[in-house]
Amino acid sequence: MKQGARLQLKLGQKLKLAPQLRQAIALLQLNRIELRQHIREMLDTNPLLERAEDAGAESESASESEQDSELDYGDDYGFDDLPEGFSVAGEVPNYDEFISDRADESLQQHLLWQVNLSGFSETDEAIARAIIYALDEDGYLGDDIATLRGSLAPEYLVGEDEIFAVLERIQHFEPVGVASRSIDECLLVQLRAMPSATPHLGLATHIVAHHFDALGRQDIEALKRHTGSDADSIRAAIEVIRRTDPHPCSRFSSDNENYIVPDVYIHPAEDGWRVTLNPDNDPGLRLNDTYVNLARQTRGEDRQYLKDRLQEARWLISGLEMRNQTLLAVTRAIVERQHHFFGEGETGMRPLLQREVAETIGVHESTVSRATSQKYAHTPRGTFELKHFFSVGIDTRNGKQVAATAVKARLRRLIGEETPGCPFSDQALADQLAEQDILLARRTVAKYREQLGIPGSAQRRRAARLQSA
Repeated sequence: MKQGARLQLKLGQKLKLAPQLRQAIALLQLNRIELRQHIREMLDTNPLLERAEDAGAESESASESEQDSELDYGDDYGFDDLPEGFSVAGEVPNYDEFISDRADESLQQHLLWQVNLSGFSETDEAIARAIIYALDEDGYLGDDIATLRGSLAPEYLVGEDEIFAVLERIQHFEPVGVASRSIDECLLVQLRAMPSATPHLGLATHIVAHHFDALGRQDIEALKRHTGSDADSIRAAIEVIRRTDPHPCSRFSSDNENYIVPDVYIHPAEDGWRVTLNPDNDPGLRLNDTYVNLARQTRGEDRQYLKDRLQEARWLISGLEMRNQTLLAVTRAIVERQHHFFGEGETGMRPLLQREVAETIGVHESTVSRATSQKYAHTPRGTFELKHFFSVGIDTRNGKQVAATAVKARLRRLIGEETPGCPFSDQALADQLAEQDILLARRTVAKYREQLGIPGSAQRRRAARLQSA
């Protein structure tokens, strides 16, 4: 017997982010360089946005509010449904300067711009950024895949195949060959990007892939033996290889040093520690009075266009305000938990997870992750990325926990105090930490030592002998 169609009712939940909330999340994730670029692009493309002027900003802001009230935005343009923490910007601080003109574009900026145009998924974009920020000054990737995976965890738990797939895409960004792990890989990427009809391309690729040492020696006879090709073909293939560039990123090199500009400042106050934002975090954007008037007077498609740009401008201003509020709240929560660090240094670091800060300020853990990634704080002890203040806890003999960062600091101190020529083994270091109620396995001590860039006891002993000789 056939069964007829049946009507079923299903209940489910679906999270749909409002456009202004999506933009606020995107702004929060940007670092200073990316934020500058985004604001410049918005100023170039949105006539409703302009830089704050030195005089009359307050009165003009009031005038804009009156003009805005005469525009009918409809339900889709209201701010009543914004989540807590969002608001329409009121008075905009008036600074003498906006954002200083950018110098020549760096390699990282150039690659991140291409990432934004590549349609990566959220996870693949995180992998791409991790790769880009791991490049050395020549554009080569020094970190291994395991290190990249560790830098992405725990926010993104990815496999090696996912990293390799994104790496291959980045290597074909402009300049082709960037993010290679060796010179021969760099040349291979460029050769494989050449038109397949290029004469002698196959032989050139084979030589670089399998006989790179002989190529470096220009040993034609050895290449003839290894490839079975004649000397003329070998020379023609070498000419193809010479069209590649082992240093494709050289044009991005600059004699100017790249200095880290802090996003927040942490400085002592009478009642503890005070957190202030870098004034450059607020670019002082405002609505253009002329175009607001024009939006009120025009009709038809032009009016709709100006209404859309006006709403876009207001979202950007509100998103920047929310970005600053979140950055301040996160930093203050970190300082409240890690105030011992500012007085005692690394040994005063306390265990702290992003989840704890999120619960303290009432946001999602991913918001804290975005707010601390590539954001820097200037402190009396130096400038640190905000992620530096997070550390897992290690159980001690007395039932308490100590931060892994503090354990590493104690480990560095123990090694610094050892007798030259008679260094501590990893087990001896573990035993000394146990005397301080910190229980670590020998392999964990070895891992922490390697993360600190400190060689093993045999290498330290050898170095001490060479120094005394």
